[in-house]
This record gives sequence, C-alpha cells and structure tokens, in this order.
Amino acid sequence: MLKPMSIRWSLVIPVKTLIAAKTRMAAAAGPYRTRLAVAVACDTVAAALACPPVARVIVVTADPAAAGPLAALGADVVPDPDRGLNTALRTGAAHAARVAPDDAVGALQADLPALRPAELAAALEAAAEFDQAFVPDALDVGTTFYGVRPERPFMPGFGGESRARHLAAGAKELCLPGLDSLRRDVDTPDDLRAAMALGLGAHTAAVVRELWPPA
Repeated sequence: MLKPMSIRWSLVIPVKTLIAAKTRMAAAAGPYRTRLAVAVACDTVAAALACPPVARVIVVTADPAAAGPLAALGADVVPDPDRGLNTALRTGAAHAARVAPDDAVGALQADLPALRPAELAAALEAAAEFDQAFVPDALDVGTTFYGVRPERPFMPGFGGESRARHLAAGAKELCLPGLDSLRRDVDTPDDLRAAMALGLGAHTAAVVRELWPPA
C-alpha cells in the first residue's frame, strides 16, 4: 500500500467558456468580468502548480482565450466535450490516467483566487489516506476539491449541493483546520471580498485594483 506522502497528484481544473463564467459577478465587474474569470483561474492554477505533491495540472476548457494563459503557466490543456461539469472532470481524469496511471487524481474548482499551496498540500496529504475524499466549500453546501487514490474510480459529483452528494457516495469529508483559502470559491461580489480578506493571488489582485481602485 502506498504511503500517503509518496503519492503524487494530477489535478483536473475545469474552466468554463468565458461568456458563461462568473455571471453572478456581471453587475459588479461589468466589462472586467471575463478578465476577472481568467485571472481567478490563473491564480488557482498557479497555486496548484506550486504545491509540492502536485505533479501536473490538467485544465479542461473549450475557450482558447482561457487556454492560452493557463497553458503558459504550465498547465496541460485538453478540450472540454461541453457535456457538463462532471463530464469535463472525467475527461481530464482520463487524460491523467493515460499520462500518469500511478498518480492520484483530484478535481479542483477553478475559482479559488486566494488558494495557498501549503493549504492544498495539507488537503492532499489527508486525502491520500482515503479511497475518495473531498473538501467542502465555505458554506458547507458545495465542494471545492474531490480526489481519489491511484487506481480508484473517479466519481465526481460537483454542482449544486455537492457536499451531500459526495457524502452519500461514501467520500470522506476533510474537516481540517486551516483550509480557508481552499474552501473560499468565488461566485459573487461578497465571495470576492472574502477572498480579498484572505489575500488574493497576483493575477486577480491586478484586476481588482482596476475594478475597485483604492480611494
């Protein structure tokens, strides 16, 4: 049996087409909305790539405007079949299985602009103890991370009340302290302000400075 610390991870990050991204931010972000969506995804990918247990990040997207910047950061980009979020995740996981069959596979939401590599590493270390595990979002309704050990079935249940769905599927909920940045996904202006309080990544911070200039 693999020791948890010896497990390396392939992380799959789904990125919507920009026209569909961050629609709940439209009123607050205005013409900055698509730039904000790209920036948030860039900070999520950059933090994941800086996390020592992460061997690769696989971005699944159908939007070339997002694919280019994320590939430039070092992500592997694969096409989104455009059949829903969980299908996109399974597409990325299938790619991971082809290129690194001995690695664990995780799904990570793309809207974590305050993500800290050390917090992600702590979650991955804990997840490696279980066949499947997940981290709930800050509201304890959704999910920001779901992962499985090597050679275990990858069965993500993202969307809506996904915390309950993952629990019902037998995944271990990771209730570790100190995962605030991993749990803080951003869908609304209030979410973004909460992420700002934690400390945004450089890409998102640059857009926010234009969106809400200091007084």
